[in-house]
Amino acid sequence: MAAFLTVLAATLAAGVVARLARLPPLVGFLAAGFGLHAAGLQEPPGLEMLADLGVTLLLFGIGLKLDVRFLLRREVWLTTVAHAAASVVAAAALLGLLAAVGLHLLAGESARTLALVAFALSFSSTVFVVKILDERSDAQSLYGRLAVGILVVQDVAAVVFLVTSEGEPPSPWALALVLLVPAAWGFRRLWDHVGHGEMQTLFGLAMALLPGYALFEAVGIKGDLGALVMGVLLASHPASGEVAKSLLTVKDLLLVGFFVSVGMAATPTAEAAGLAVLLLLLLPVKAVGFVLLMRAMGLRYRTSFLAGMALGNYSEFGLIVASVGVAAGLLAETWLTVIAFAVALGPVVAAIANRFGYEPVDRLAARLPERVERLHPDDRPIDIGHAQALVLGMGRVGRSTYEQLTEVYGLSVIGVEHDTARATALREAGFDVVLADATDADFWLRVNRGGDVRIAVLAMPFHGSNLAALEELRRTGFTGRVAAIAQYDDDAHELREHGADVVFHLYGSAGTALADGAAEAAAAPEE
Repeated sequence: MAAFLTVLAATLAAGVVARLARLPPLVGFLAAGFGLHAAGLQEPPGLEMLADLGVTLLLFGIGLKLDVRFLLRREVWLTTVAHAAASVVAAAALLGLLAAVGLHLLAGESARTLALVAFALSFSSTVFVVKILDERSDAQSLYGRLAVGILVVQDVAAVVFLVTSEGEPPSPWALALVLLVPAAWGFRRLWDHVGHGEMQTLFGLAMALLPGYALFEAVGIKGDLGALVMGVLLASHPASGEVAKSLLTVKDLLLVGFFVSVGMAATPTAEAAGLAVLLLLLLPVKAVGFVLLMRAMGLRYRTSFLAGMALGNYSEFGLIVASVGVAAGLLAETWLTVIAFAVALGPVVAAIANRFGYEPVDRLAARLPERVERLHPDDRPIDIGHAQALVLGMGRVGRSTYEQLTEVYGLSVIGVEHDTARATALREAGFDVVLADATDADFWLRVNRGGDVRIAVLAMPFHGSNLAALEELRRTGFTGRVAAIAQYDDDAHELREHGADVVFHLYGSAGTALADGAAEAAAAPEE
């Protein structure tokens, strides 16, 4: 217990220092792990299990938000494959050059060893990228969805390597996992009767760990992949967003254990640390590679820059690949220490590159010419010039607002919805809907605001989303009227403080409507 409390205190202190230095807390967590290991403290029992659980829940949460059809798009799978091949060649070339100049650790290493190390360094960190996207509220932006899609394809490639390199093929029973597809229908029906609150969190944990992690491990396949698959199979349920949100705090706490565990894995020697630092030279090359490939796919400079910067790091999967390589006799044990230190330093470099946010990217992208006719359809300017009103968020409230504005007031309205399935269904029903995330600054940069838009309605279910969209509206110089919904009094007050002209309290409005309906029913003659 004493060791665990020491780890807790050191991790908290290092996280605070990282925040004060305007770095992501995960940098502090990694530093705490290295410091504790250097001080001779052994990893507390159970920390590794908590770390594994955090990564499992992370992948389950990604699955809940994942559209498999998106992975099959050329800009996702082709970018991943081409970048992996180029990364392996570039890393192997750097290692070969360092061996040629006489670096001791590389003396006598075979081309196969260098290729395997290069392969381990070709992955980008799912944990780091998702944390960056969460902090920016960019998970549903185009560059965010592209980055996550590329990460998922990389993870699948890593799992294939792990299965084949261990020389132990999955059990023949692995073929029975296809039965999870029809079984998911039953899980979704069960989900309908779970309720809300802590039951949603418990249900999410159970699905991620039982039919997900445990079942896949039982047939010789990585349990993390099982959690991801279960998330994908359950993603169509209406409450998937609620479960993802309820697991967020649990997942974040457990991922702290992951970063500390990585840091406590080893303390590198001076020579190993020096080689790890030299490997950081590959990170800018890695980021530029993503930028060039995405530009070749027709994506804007801004989208390409942001995605490349987010993906320009080393992955925790590099450690897993290295450990399997050591166990299989393909790598010397020293390489595990080198890669561990490189993986730990990678987020520091990436965090520094990403800490300035959008401003440098926006300034650079603004100076580079774009040819609109060559841009990807999802990354072209959005024309809303014919609209008189915008409804941001097309759930039940947003849809009712849209219908009222069009049918009663005769306005031309455009809805903005980030959920692909919902946007598609609304379009098929005759609604004019744009698939985009209204909280994403990039959406407002792409919008052509010519025309007569004079009303914006913030109808998203989460207060933070409405507040972010309101700030973007004001930042872009919108001078029309803004109406918003709020669930709580303090939320309504904050929206008004930030410039909303009209705020409707959902519960208060429901009470008024209920009273009106009851009074009308009482006054009506009985049939």
